[in-house]
Amino acid sequence: METESILLVTVGGQPQVVTFALDWLLARGEIIREVVVLHLSPTTDLPDEYRCTQRALEQLHREFGGDQYRGHPCRLRLVPIRHNDDLRLPDIRNEADADAVWCAVYQLLTTLKAQGRPLHLCIAGGRRTMALLTFSAAMLLCGHQDHVWHMYTPTGFLKRARDGAVMHAQSTDGVRLIRVPFVPWGTYFPALRKLVHSSAEVIAAQTAELEATEYARCQNVFAQLTKRQREVLRLLAAGCTPQDIAERLHVTLATVNAHKTAILDQCRIAWNLPEDAYLSYHFVHDHFARFLRYLDERSP
Repeated sequence: METESILLVTVGGQPQVVTFALDWLLARGEIIREVVVLHLSPTTDLPDEYRCTQRALEQLHREFGGDQYRGHPCRLRLVPIRHNDDLRLPDIRNEADADAVWCAVYQLLTTLKAQGRPLHLCIAGGRRTMALLTFSAAMLLCGHQDHVWHMYTPTGFLKRARDGAVMHAQSTDGVRLIRVPFVPWGTYFPALRKLVHSSAEVIAAQTAELEATEYARCQNVFAQLTKRQREVLRLLAAGCTPQDIAERLHVTLATVNAHKTAILDQCRIAWNLPEDAYLSYHFVHDHFARFLRYLDERSP
């Protein structure tokens, strides 16, 4: 049985980003039964450039009459972004607005993921900040079965299709979706999903989780080294070159390089890197500088 999926699209004043994305996915055999449109909530007292969102939503309604889309059963669901006090959010003007967007996206993705169907996330429309915040939440909540897409539209056709003048692209128009690589952090660190309630908290939680993993690897390497190798590691982490270390320790460069090779061999094991992966002494500085400061701060 083929899997049904959900399409989530961020939209501003260009309704065709929804239909272009949906047409592209349906043409490739995806079975999409629901399209969720995430948008800001413009008010009538705003300039015309903001009211175009309302016109775009009205145009989309006409495309999905009777929960049908061009002969396919497909429901359209519009999700306006609001503040927690249910006030409209017409634009992202400050950090409080950005946090409101992130929380709204987080709650929406949580609800959609609970349905157990794969997600297609297209962040082609709307404010750029909204796309970035949506991508941030997706990295936390989405998994390997989900897809994030960027829409490519040739410049000439983009001008012709603007403001919904063209709602359905032909194969010759050159519109296509390009898959965006992303790391589903929440899949690797599930506890992150339960710890966060705002965009600031997710950044702090992700950093703490990643640092804990990084520090554990550094500790494993450090424990395997001799006293002299640890001394060399500390100097490399401090930004010294192998030649600097040779002069400081009054040993040959060949001796320092031998210690460096032993250190990097342990790093390959700790970071699960291939034996032929090239590592320079800069790897030690990049990965051990903060760890050694942390270690020294905890020393009596």
